[in-house]
Formats: sequence, structure tokens, C-alpha cells
Amino acid sequence: MLTSRTNPPADIALFDRRAWRAHRDRAAGLGVDFLHLEVAGRLIDRLDLVNREFPVALDLGCGEGVLARNLAERRGTDIVVAAEPSWRMVKAADAPKLCADPELLPFRDASFDLVTSCLALHWCADLPGTLIQACRTLKPDGLFLVAMLGGNTLIELRTALFEAELAEEGGVSPHVSPTAELGDAAVLLQRAGFAMPVADSETITATYPDLPALLHDLRGMGETNALAARQRFLSRATLARAGAIYAERFGDGDGRIAATFEVLFLTGWAPHPDQVKPRPGPRRRIA
Repeated sequence: MLTSRTNPPADIALFDRRAWRAHRDRAAGLGVDFLHLEVAGRLIDRLDLVNREFPVALDLGCGEGVLARNLAERRGTDIVVAAEPSWRMVKAADAPKLCADPELLPFRDASFDLVTSCLALHWCADLPGTLIQACRTLKPDGLFLVAMLGGNTLIELRTALFEAELAEEGGVSPHVSPTAELGDAAVLLQRAGFAMPVADSETITATYPDLPALLHDLRGMGETNALAARQRFLSRATLARAGAIYAERFGDGDGRIAATFEVLFLTGWAPHPDQVKPRPGPRRRIA
């Protein structure tokens, strides 16, 4: 019989915000930023397709300021505010900067022409609430452009840990955070008040020599388990079995293992009277 080693009450918080900040503090300065660099570049490419200048921008969950620096170099940008819950991370960003949790935005309504975020919002338990706040901070016709991890991220790791823990310990506990699905993203944007919402995804696959190398990079990116209901430690036997399962199921011919990162790109505009409106559908007459 499958049992769960954790059965939290229904009202427990999804994420341990203190642990999440501590993980980001620990990752500051380690230089494991290949994924953030890659996704930040893709966000800038998408932004360059928009024939607009955005004088005042906010980079939400900025990490060490990779995306913020790219935004500051764009033509027409006057100021980029870097907001990040980890002070150790945000110290590396250029001024102006402040400590702020993406779930609690300390900005007045209609403050920014552009709000961006690179791989931070998947740590928001109340993602709809965060999207509503972001929409309010935008000036009319301001742009919201975000990249966050999606539901197929680390599917290989989920599988290996699930099977290993079940075999070694007779039950399972959560180790990889739940994330938004692509099919829900555009709906969430629309419900938050954004006009012309668009959501799409891209997949980035990295390879590693073994499971410990993957876990090392996840720690270095501040992406380790911060679920409130998490089990703090796994036994050596469970980790060893997980590594064996991972290599058998997801190894390649060169002795390396694959790790999938699904990146959701969310785009929306703060409402404005002059925006293009969708054409209404045909009227139906019922006899």
C-alpha cells in the first residue's frame, strides 16, 4: 500500500518563505547562473520584438541582476528597479534595488512601464495574487513579461526520487515544487486583469555526469526544495537508489543524465482604452 510520509493540514503554507530566502542567500555569488543567463537572453529577445520603449522598469525576483542589467542597456530605458527577497543576491544588482518578496509588492499603482521576472514566480504560492499586484503596478498600456518554470521541469528527478523513496522507505514526501501548467497560464493572466494575454513554453535540457552534479547546480541556483511539507533529509541509500534509477531511465550513450527545464513565458498588457480589442464572435440566432 502506498503511504504518504507527510500529511499536512489543509491550511498549511505551500512554501517555507524563510527557507526559500535562505536557499537564495546560500546561492549568492556561487556563479551557477547558466539557466538564468539563458532565459534572461530569451526574455530580452522577446522584448526586442516589441516596438516600444519602456522608461521605468521593474525586475521582480531579480537574483543578482542579470536581467536588470540587460534591461538597463536597452534604448529608451531610464531606470530599472531591482527587487529580490535575498539581500545577499540583490547586493550584486545595480541600484536602485530593494528587498521585496514577489508575493508582497511594495509599489504604488501605475508605477512602471514594464514589469519583468526571470525564474522567480514559480515560487509564489499565490500566483494569481502576485499577477494582480503586478498588473496594478503597471501604468496603462504597460507590459508584463515573465519567465517561470513550468510543470514538466525536472520530471526525471521527480520520477527517480519517487521510485527510490518508495522502495527504500515505504512512502514518499514532496521534493520538487508544484508549478503552473501552460494551459492555465493565459487564463490566470486574464483573470488578473491583463489585456491580450499570451503564454507559451520552451524546453531547455541540460546534461550532467550524475545525480550529485545536478543537485549541486540546483543548490547553486537557489532552486532546492522549499516546500513547507518537505522532508528535511534523504538517506544515503535512497539517494544512491535514485541515482541508479536516474542513470538507467534517463541516461544517454555517453554516461550522462538529462535534466529538463520547461520555461513558461507569460505576456500581458495593462488595460488601456486605445488597445486593439478582439473581434467579437458571430451572433447566433436560436429559432
